[in-house]
Amino acid sequence: MLWVEGPLSYVEVLCATSFLDAGHHVKLYHYKDVYNVPEGVELVHGDTVLESDRFITHGRTGSLALFSDVFRYHLLQKNDRMIWADLDAYCVKPFKSETGHFFAWESDHHINGGVLGLPSDSDALGQLIEMTNDEYCIPEWYNSKERNRLQSLKSEGSPVHVGELSWGVWGPHAITHYLNKTGEAKYALPIEALYPVRFRNRRYLLRSGLTRRVENTFTNDTYSIHFYGRRVREFLARRGGLPQPNSYLEMLLQKHGIDPAEAPVFERQYAPKT
Repeated sequence: MLWVEGPLSYVEVLCATSFLDAGHHVKLYHYKDVYNVPEGVELVHGDTVLESDRFITHGRTGSLALFSDVFRYHLLQKNDRMIWADLDAYCVKPFKSETGHFFAWESDHHINGGVLGLPSDSDALGQLIEMTNDEYCIPEWYNSKERNRLQSLKSEGSPVHVGELSWGVWGPHAITHYLNKTGEAKYALPIEALYPVRFRNRRYLLRSGLTRRVENTFTNDTYSIHFYGRRVREFLARRGGLPQPNSYLEMLLQKHGIDPAEAPVFERQYAPKT
């Protein structure tokens, strides 16, 4: 897992704790000081994976997702049979893989990398790293019209930075493309394995009285739940920062003995003015 800097909220504390409680050894990589880290999580400086004095961000949102994409690819190449998990992935049961591949479809069209395992010698992994080494790379899956447009701009000395391209270009879009290209998509688990609660239903996790509706999305193949970190934190921050009573989130916090007050949700746009 990666958290560049700053405090974890109880959402991230819950997710990290879920892996510990499932019996996994959890490493949390960071670049600056982090806080509210659960006991038992091993803290490791990110420079051991990818030295960086600049963090690539998305132009529209300022999100560090692009840097996180690059980081996970280098992490997996350097650590065979390690599995990456975003800090908004809640572990339902222990992860396991016979081949080192561990990922799932998030929709009928895309494989997500929020949870990602690839052997260090994976052909797809190698191509992901090669692509992300160039911040002005033109994605090979773009249609010819868009590729020609981007190539013209590049030839004119005005290349388009990845931070200005569509969301997910170095994440799900690239992962899906290269796994399909190399044939490794055959290892993809079904949607219900890692993303049983779809994005459109994410508030089922947060609203009172919907626990059964959440659990009805699970199958025997469900390993994890995606909590849609930034969107969920924004929703919680707008409503006082605490989970709704009798919500699925509150139930999980109680199950793992986590007090929300000890790691409050904090979003810049909702921070109190001083």
